[in-house]
Amino acid sequence: MSNANDPILVKHEPPLGWLIINRPQVKNALNYEAWRAIVTAVDELNGNPEVRVIVMRGATADSFISGADISEFPSHRANAEQARAYRDAPGNATGALVNSPKPVVAMIAGICIGGGLQVALSCDVRIAARGTRMGIPAARLGLAYPLDGVLSLSQIAGPANARDILMSARIFDAEEAYAMGLLNQLVDPGELEAVVRNYATRMAGNAPLTMSAAKATIREGLKDAVNRDMKKIGAMVAQCFDSEDYREGVRAFLEKRPPKFHGR
Repeated sequence: MSNANDPILVKHEPPLGWLIINRPQVKNALNYEAWRAIVTAVDELNGNPEVRVIVMRGATADSFISGADISEFPSHRANAEQARAYRDAPGNATGALVNSPKPVVAMIAGICIGGGLQVALSCDVRIAARGTRMGIPAARLGLAYPLDGVLSLSQIAGPANARDILMSARIFDAEEAYAMGLLNQLVDPGELEAVVRNYATRMAGNAPLTMSAAKATIREGLKDAVNRDMKKIGAMVAQCFDSEDYREGVRAFLEKRPPKFHGR
């Protein structure tokens, strides 16, 4: 159960589950505790079968995530050895989002910079408010961006845009991010929550096993062919065909009514 002072809040609102970044005093910069708490929050939402879609957002409209909490760097990332140990926490957090069997929608407003953009790229869909500012200023801090972050940026925005973002370290607006393909939708700030709720709720009406299989198949497809887990994907496809939901989907189509899926 979330405490109001926790860095990450979890709200169960079936069919949606909310993962809320709750550090408004530092514009939702993620410290070590927050990175670790993201993993716990995703696990909690994954464990609720009534939650079909996870929505990630900031506690306030002025920030999604402003990056990693740089005030911790002298104590937690003073050298390469400490940085390696610290890096596991962000990597585990983004890995939890990527590997969740449930779709994750990022609801982005205000600031989405540095580690915040890496987190957003780990979500399946990104919907942002106009006026949002984005960027990766690692080059101004003397940091090298991790490979998984560079790969996700390159896969989504393309290598040319990835070079521009990483090497210029510039801040750009949501309109440019949308043109790059970093965002799936761009809406007026006052409409953001309503649009996200409507989108995620409609998505939650789809078959959970099918969405999970689609997410996993896309993830495997981005790997080199020799590294793809074809047995896993084949098993997920077979599970869908053998599921009650598949039979319900066909019946509902023939009966011209909305299907009622149960994830089994």
